Amino acid sequence: MNTALISHRDCVKHEISEGHPECPQRIDAINDQLMQQGLFDYLQHREAPVALREQLLLAHTESHVDHIHRSAPETGYVQLDPDTSMNPYTLEASLRAAGSGILAVDMVCNGEVKNAFCLTRPPGHHAEHDQAMGFCFFGNIAIAARHAAKEHGLERVAILDFDVHHGNGTEDIVDGDSSILFCSSFQSPFYPGGYRPNVKDQRMNVPLVSGSKSADFRNAITGTWLPALERFKPQMVFVSAGFDAHIEDPLANISLVDDDFVWITQQIMQVADQHADGRVVSMLEGGYALPALSRCAAAHVRELMNI
Repeated sequence: MNTALISHRDCVKHEISEGHPECPQRIDAINDQLMQQGLFDYLQHREAPVALREQLLLAHTESHVDHIHRSAPETGYVQLDPDTSMNPYTLEASLRAAGSGILAVDMVCNGEVKNAFCLTRPPGHHAEHDQAMGFCFFGNIAIAARHAAKEHGLERVAILDFDVHHGNGTEDIVDGDSSILFCSSFQSPFYPGGYRPNVKDQRMNVPLVSGSKSADFRNAITGTWLPALERFKPQMVFVSAGFDAHIEDPLANISLVDDDFVWITQQIMQVADQHADGRVVSMLEGGYALPALSRCAAAHVRELMNI
């Protein structure tokens, strides 16, 4: 059991609105697929804890943390922006989604497991330091990366985001932090809009045009991410694992297939094995076609398990 699966049933209770694509069934679909493929029982299962206020402040302003807490409704929904709303369970789910990354870092850095996959929601990579947006409330992956530096003394970590939407929130939070290399591939132009220029050893954005296929994606990663990672030599690798660049996904227009998510995970594992003693923390972001999401997430986990 070299791979941890960190989740919590509170994350299934959060709902943006009835019938919304970022739905509770996403977690159940992935769990079902892990069971069908015989992987579920070979994972080390842990419940995601609630992130503490001081941990949220690693990535966010006090005013943002207070705003999310104050906005939590007792009944019904509260709309934070056109894409992002809270129900009575959203706050708890968001705190556990952030907490899952913190637990994953501790488990990996303490040698309890080689790597971890956080099967939690809501996602986090659109949440900026002072703003919730794009289905996201807290910057889960950025919080985890900052926790690795603060509590485990890591001096260089990489965040790799292959979600079809640009990880603007992560980019915003880690901008200027020389201890974090942020690499993001995404459809452009597309939500959430613009992205910041690349900076050596800090940021490697890889925009993909609508209709891009496997070869376009793989060539872009090989030509940009991999040289940047080889130069940076991260001591730990974090993954914003979005599966919405799949050809079946309804919210985007990139034409990746199942094998592309196997391939990108293999590349990530090679980087981690070479520079980071195999230490990887992966966190679920997007993916809205449930059959494709479940297959690709399970394939991602299988590669983490190295079986």
